Amino acid sequence: MNTIKLKFKATTFITIIFGSILISSAQDGIAILKKVDANMSSDTQISESQMIIHGKRNSRTVVSKGYAEGDKRSFSEYLSPAREKGTKMLKLEDRLWIYSPSTDRTIQLSGHMLRQSVMGSDLSYEDMMEDRKLEEMYTVKVVGEEIIQNRKVWILDMEANVEDVSYVKRKAWIDQERFVPLKEELYAKSGQLLKLVVMSEIEKIDGRWYPKKMNYKDALKDGKGTDFILTNIQFNAEIPQHLFSKAALKK
Repeated sequence: MNTIKLKFKATTFITIIFGSILISSAQDGIAILKKVDANMSSDTQISESQMIIHGKRNSRTVVSKGYAEGDKRSFSEYLSPAREKGTKMLKLEDRLWIYSPSTDRTIQLSGHMLRQSVMGSDLSYEDMMEDRKLEEMYTVKVVGEEIIQNRKVWILDMEANVEDVSYVKRKAWIDQERFVPLKEELYAKSGQLLKLVVMSEIEKIDGRWYPKKMNYKDALKDGKGTDFILTNIQFNAEIPQHLFSKAALKK
């Protein structure tokens, strides 16, 4: 009987310790995500960027300027090349409109249409619309540590706790000092890898660390992916409110 009691106590003790480790890991993961979100999100953003789309034979560059207010509203305009110049996109909540100057028409994208490639790039419209904080969408566990880009990182496993997300599972490598993701793997519910994102050229801007270059690679396609390069970014800047209206698309 004493032996049985000792085994029971030992098993209970191991269960408690293991459970405590899992809870601690989850809490640490949430704390890490909060610091990442503090770096990556702001009340408003004004940015200028280049999207370099690497094709099989050559590459092309699309230049744009964007305005964002939190995770609910954004407006962007493509400045070059000539073929794309004047194209505008407006996001209000979960709705997205695109204005094409060549047809002088505005169309709304929804549902499966949001999974389409943006101008032949490795980014989808869903990727460009997803601005919510990670901590609000995922449960997280710290599953290891590693060295990448000569930086010590935590490895986080994330699973969605809301339904309306582009990627049900994510794996992220977070810089332990600067709290910036250096790499992400984005998965379907089935576990299939859909996209790989590598962040680099980390700079301190307005007191926060931020990646100025991101390479998006569609795991289902060949090639070098798409480089998204920030040439300028302002955090918490004043944005004219008229930009966040359908009327602004045709101006």
